[in-house]
Amino acid sequence: MKRIIWVSILVAVILVGLMVIFGNSIYSTINKKNTKTPIRIGWQIPWATEGQLTQILKHTDILEKHGIVADFKGFDSGAPLNEAALAGSVDVIFTADQPAATLLSKDPNWTIIGRLMYNRVSLYVPPKSPIQNIKDLKGKTVGMPFGAAAQRKALEEEQKAGLDPTKDVKNVNLGIYEQSDLVRDVNATKWGSMDALAGFDPTPAIFEEKGLIRNLSVNNVVSVILMSNSYIKEHPDAPFLFLGSMTDAYQYYKDNTSQADVWFTQESKLNITSQALQIASSVEPNLQSNNQISLYLNSTDIKVLQDAADFIFNQHLVKTHVDMSTFVNMSYLDSMVKK
Repeated sequence: MKRIIWVSILVAVILVGLMVIFGNSIYSTINKKNTKTPIRIGWQIPWATEGQLTQILKHTDILEKHGIVADFKGFDSGAPLNEAALAGSVDVIFTADQPAATLLSKDPNWTIIGRLMYNRVSLYVPPKSPIQNIKDLKGKTVGMPFGAAAQRKALEEEQKAGLDPTKDVKNVNLGIYEQSDLVRDVNATKWGSMDALAGFDPTPAIFEEKGLIRNLSVNNVVSVILMSNSYIKEHPDAPFLFLGSMTDAYQYYKDNTSQADVWFTQESKLNITSQALQIASSVEPNLQSNNQISLYLNSTDIKVLQDAADFIFNQHLVKTHVDMSTFVNMSYLDSMVKK
């Protein structure tokens, strides 16, 4: 009798042990499947096209489907976004070529994992200005946001026209948001002391849609997706998952443009029409109906990135000259595309 009792107890102990072992194994498997990769996304609230893509990630289940849970951290411009990146407060950021080069010159612990978008920078005059081409800017005053890609491209255009930007033209620092106080009259021939302005979208797109400016030149610059190397080391699947999410976000934008624009205008609080947003996004091939979505950087894109790095170094805005190609890694995108 005692033997039977002891055998029963032993069997019970074994069964409980097996239940614990297999139960923990099953729980671990379920928990692993349900665990999503956390990510802190740094983005710029008033920046068109980038803003719509971010809003899509915020308002849809795209990230969840790719196994990501996000904490969105919005900033007004690239400078405070860089500060957050340097402080380790974000894991991935959406930024333009010059802020990207600036960040990498200060902290090489970041990788460009894909192209975010193309965006416009423009050089423009009042609608009724006597200035007809860039050569006519000789002896004139041009306002532009120093340190931005709009300045780099404006100076390039002046040089192409045979002008010396340091002697022939008075180029002065004027913030992009200050331009709205000057550009108000469709009949203007001059904006105060300014004969011309340079800026980046969506501001010029807003002016253009309202008939407040006449473009002398329009150029595209490259914006990128930067991810922290330490974050990638901790979450090796994150670049692959995130690039898949961005590809789906572009597809959603193509299919639901009006909704994405509404979300963007609501949070940015910009007084901007859908037509102006269309002007701003018109340079992005991923939003053209017949194009396949691609986040790859080509050789021309990398050259633009290097031009940005060269410019900020030559302008003494940074102390370290960066080779941008060494920070570009398309292997994560290759893996995503193969999947």
